[in-house]
Order: sequence, then C-alpha cells, then structure tokens
Amino acid sequence: MNNASRPRNFYYLLHPRPVVVIITLCEGGKVNAMPASWITPISEEPPALAVAIDRENYTFKCIEQLREATFNIPSQEHVNTVYGLGTVSGREVDKVKMFSLKLGKASKVSAPIWLDAIGWIEGRVVNRVDIGETALYIFEVLDYYAKPDTVSEWGWRLDKTSPLHHGTGRGFHTVGKLILASKPKQ
Repeated sequence: MNNASRPRNFYYLLHPRPVVVIITLCEGGKVNAMPASWITPISEEPPALAVAIDRENYTFKCIEQLREATFNIPSQEHVNTVYGLGTVSGREVDKVKMFSLKLGKASKVSAPIWLDAIGWIEGRVVNRVDIGETALYIFEVLDYYAKPDTVSEWGWRLDKTSPLHHGTGRGFHTVGKLILASKPKQ
C-alpha cells in the first residue's frame, strides 16, 4: 500500500490492550508483581489464558519455579502504580514494599492477589512455548472474581469501573463509550 502509515512495531496496531498485574511467588517466598498486556483468553472449556513473558524477566524465573500466578486487573486509579511496577525489576527491589501493594490470599493458588485490583484470575501453567525472546505460557484458569457491583454476567459494568488498557510507554487508556451493532436483517 503506497500511502500506508507504519508504527514503530507491528504490535502497536494491536494496542491499547487490557493490562494485568501478574503476581508470582519466587525463590525464598518473595512476592513479585509485573504489569503485562500481552495476555489473552484462549479457551472457554477448559478455561484458559495465554500470556507472553520475556525470558529475561524476573517474572519468568518466578513462574518457572512455582508454575502458577494471579492476574490482577487494575482500574484507571492504579495507572501510576502499574506504570511504576513496569519500570523496576523484582530482582533488585521489593516491589510489594516499594509500591505499598496490599496483598491477600488467593482461593486456589499460593501466589497472592492484589487487594486494590478490581478483578482477579488465578491460574496454573499447563504449557509453555518459546517464541523469539518470549515464553508463551498457557494457564488453566482455576478461579476468577471481581469486586462487588463492577461486573454483570456479561463482564465489566463500565458505568461503575473501567479496566486499565496499556497503549505504549507511559500511555494508558480507559474503555470508551458502548457502541451497539445493528442486528443482522434476516
């Protein structure tokens, strides 16, 4: 295409994306937290999601040890914490202490949940595929839940909350207005 525009990386065309904070237990019982937006549901039955983690990241090392994690869904109120969590490595700092993360007990896994999140998914690794610099982890979803009054049976109640989406760098987005498609004519 002659007049096409091209962003810096192909995946920018797939952003903004929902961001989660992955919480893992690491060596010696240390808790680590890492924001990630390369995450997607991949199966309803069995319930499963996939997340891509750079194999150089401390989170990769932690997932390899315990093979489970919690996926904590932040809202727009958490933008500074989410960005900050992505700017330092859990190898060098205690992110829980540095960002004053309030943690609670998960229902099905030993990794904790972030109590300030608006939703949580608990999972256990069932497969890993190495692609380029990343490990694509397939997690079996063991449990999922959200803060009261933030979801209906169909998902987020956007009149009550908005899950945070990552654009690029320091750029984040919230979900905009609802647009209903027309029903197809029969």
